[in-house]
Amino acid sequence: TQIDRTNVTQLKPIWIHRTDDMTEQPASSIECNPIVVDGVAYVTSPGLKLLALDAATGEQKWVFDPWAGARNRGVNRGVAYWSNGADRRIFFTAGNFLHAIDAGTGKLVPGFGRDGKVDLREGLDRDVYFLSVTSTTPGIVYQDLLIMGSTVGEGPTQAAPGHIRAFDVHTGRRRWIFHTIPHPGEFGYDTWPVDAWKSAGGANCWGGMALDATRGLVFAGTGSPTYDHWGGNRPGQNLFGNSVLALDARTGERIWHYQVVHHDIWD
Repeated sequence: TQIDRTNVTQLKPIWIHRTDDMTEQPASSIECNPIVVDGVAYVTSPGLKLLALDAATGEQKWVFDPWAGARNRGVNRGVAYWSNGADRRIFFTAGNFLHAIDAGTGKLVPGFGRDGKVDLREGLDRDVYFLSVTSTTPGIVYQDLLIMGSTVGEGPTQAAPGHIRAFDVHTGRRRWIFHTIPHPGEFGYDTWPVDAWKSAGGANCWGGMALDATRGLVFAGTGSPTYDHWGGNRPGQNLFGNSVLALDARTGERIWHYQVVHHDIWD
């Protein structure tokens, strides 16, 4: 009600915070959608650092640098927040790691994963340690779970599977997994070649999720299987690529799915 068409042209910047890690060649960007909690804005920089800013003044409260001073660039679209009393945590991904950061101090939470972080290449029920598994979008917090999608390869070389996982917000332990490339005995296994789950990749939720907290449902949209412009080695419908999924947020159980494109070869 304060801002409308009669006064919007009068808006002026109150503060500007300048990060120190922009690059012109190659061009960097900030794709982060900040969150504001108790007057503090949490935002990521072009070099994928995590900053806490006073939302009223832009003053920097702390910065977390996952690269220990080394220059880096990439895409991060935001962070997730969880709290229980005095325990307040920001969940932030950079590289192959999910970090749990103390929202008050900007320090890693030592009891989470190994020394405050979880390697996203682990816990996918397949050895993908030689591949890239990261997340450009924040996870969904539901009760004491952090539900995560991932960003994996799309090209003709081998890529990791895009399974959806829920992590314990306290310990970082995996609590459930939904195989977007089904394993033997799971629904959709027969829409792939036999044993495709051992090598097929993609079918990942990279663009974020939506939560119905009242009903305990999480909705996820998946991308194409890999290779994303050729499917000669993966005949079949290829569930759960290119699908809208409704999962039980507590368990990861599939409630329903709708596959928009069968056997996608157009990314």
